[in-house]
Amino acid sequence: MITLTYSAAFITFFSVIGPPKVLLAFAGLAQHHPRRDLRTIALVSSAGAVIIGVAAGFSSPWLLELFHISTPALALAGGTIFFLYAVGLVLGLHIGTDDAGEDGPDLTSGLRELLMPYVVSPLAMTAVLIEAAERNDWGWRGTVVVAFISVIAVDLACILLLGPLLQRAHTAIVELVARLVGLLLAAVGVDLVLDGLFDLGVTTLSARS
Repeated sequence: MITLTYSAAFITFFSVIGPPKVLLAFAGLAQHHPRRDLRTIALVSSAGAVIIGVAAGFSSPWLLELFHISTPALALAGGTIFFLYAVGLVLGLHIGTDDAGEDGPDLTSGLRELLMPYVVSPLAMTAVLIEAAERNDWGWRGTVVVAFISVIAVDLACILLLGPLLQRAHTAIVELVARLVGLLLAAVGVDLVLDGLFDLGVTTLSARS
């Protein structure tokens, strides 16, 4: 995950929280929410992701020091949580979703459904914290934060443009894609865990060996 430039940081964040993964999360919401609500959910959740990303990026060294967390331990935790979420996708278990109320799905339930995969994505937050802590420099942390915000802006643009198409997608297609993508995301989570183990010296279990 270690990068040295804005473009490399952008690519890192694009790979962990880019449009393919975010659109999948919004596709499920599009099946149950009207277009106006979907647009509001997209804007509010994107704003939440930006706020959390900025806070995590600029405070990364102090957060890791406060909780006495090493970057390998963070990689292990983030990878494990993300792996469990991905397994839920493969098995059709939508972690973090709420039952619709008597009047049907509302904005609050939609935002809660996006809390885990988008607003506080374990993989994205792990990447932000590790990248920002790589250098003890405000300029570098600013670069990481700007790269993260850029990816969120791309995600939001794709959501707003493709929202009508997502609403027309058949539920069976969304479920099929979710399970296929879940398998790939589970592999990403495993790879992150192996990276954490490698950094701790367990080289025989690392994907890099």
